Amino acid sequence: MTALPRITAAQRRARLAGRHLLSPSTRAATAPEVAAALVGLHATDPATVFLSVAARLRTPTVGAIDAALYDAPAGGRAAGPALARIRCMRRTMFVVPASLAPAVHAATVKDAHRHRADAMSRLSEALGWDERRYAAVEAATLKVLGARGEATAAELATAVPDLREQLVTFPGKPYESRQRVSSPVLGVLAAEGRIRRSRPAGSWTSAQFRWAPARPLPHVPSAAAKTELARHYLAAFGPVTTDDLKWWTGWTLTDTRKALAATGAQAVELDEGTGYLLPEDLAGLCGNEAAAPEPSASLLPGLDPTAMGWRNRNWYLDPDHTKALFDRNGNIGPTVWWNGRIIGAWAQRPDGRINHHLLTDPGREARSAVEHEAARLTAFLAGTRVTPCYRTPLERRLAA
Repeated sequence: MTALPRITAAQRRARLAGRHLLSPSTRAATAPEVAAALVGLHATDPATVFLSVAARLRTPTVGAIDAALYDAPAGGRAAGPALARIRCMRRTMFVVPASLAPAVHAATVKDAHRHRADAMSRLSEALGWDERRYAAVEAATLKVLGARGEATAAELATAVPDLREQLVTFPGKPYESRQRVSSPVLGVLAAEGRIRRSRPAGSWTSAQFRWAPARPLPHVPSAAAKTELARHYLAAFGPVTTDDLKWWTGWTLTDTRKALAATGAQAVELDEGTGYLLPEDLAGLCGNEAAAPEPSASLLPGLDPTAMGWRNRNWYLDPDHTKALFDRNGNIGPTVWWNGRIIGAWAQRPDGRINHHLLTDPGREARSAVEHEAARLTAFLAGTRVTPCYRTPLERRLAA
């Protein structure tokens, strides 16, 4: 039996630094280039999108990132912005290249019609709504959005009073809460691609977004969409295990194996078992273990797609550091990287200064490079205060 090609952890870290634009020579010129390199940017925390892009651009500015998210190219309004914000992998909000959005949506939304059925069931049980009333409220909401161009959920609730009604979520649970009807109604319209999130009502760090009309995404057959998404993921994150791809996408094991096979992925040997890599990438990795990677330091935000890109993380994260860097729900905080490995954490103090802590001593060259990145991040923030929406033990201490 022929032995599988072996890819070492050192080779994977060198590849990570290059493919994820963490090395200075690989940094991109535009936000869409960054999103394409990473397949998508975690967008649960609005600031993460801007900070993830800024860390990977040669000359980052808030204005340029904002334009890629919300403005159509000059003369191309029908095409829309270059980036699309959609709920996709693991029912999580991501920002993806607009050209990839139809495939990502088709590959990760398990049942687009189920969102409507679930919302209708909740509203019927809690408030006695029937399908006629739901349809009327939805039509009124779309009419207001069409007339205004964009509006916040609060503004829509003012214009469509039914959206102000409240229902109890998770009744009887310790985390029971109340929410407006606007939440499930707008959620269904967004899941169906009929509306989209537009600019936030406040600064680029705000989580209060406006909504705008959107045309439904083009249909892509599910199997073809899964193959396309798997190929993009392998190109950006490979080599990966089956478990990595299954976790990242939220697919079943059967769908994961089918998509991997359809890409023609090559099996390789990793420290944690069998991994997979696109055939065209295999030759570039094998035999290059001795090649010294380009020195690279990065300060990445909480929920950055690199830190959250694999389920098996031991090759770039010391397991002993997990407790300090993650919250109790598995969300990673802001991290410091050196040569494809997490070596510490950072936070912003109340006075705006960047404070970082290294969990291991990477040497003088690394410490100097980290200081340089902290200064670069400070310049980008230009006085803006950013607090992660998911806070970790170490980030809290550093921010104090």
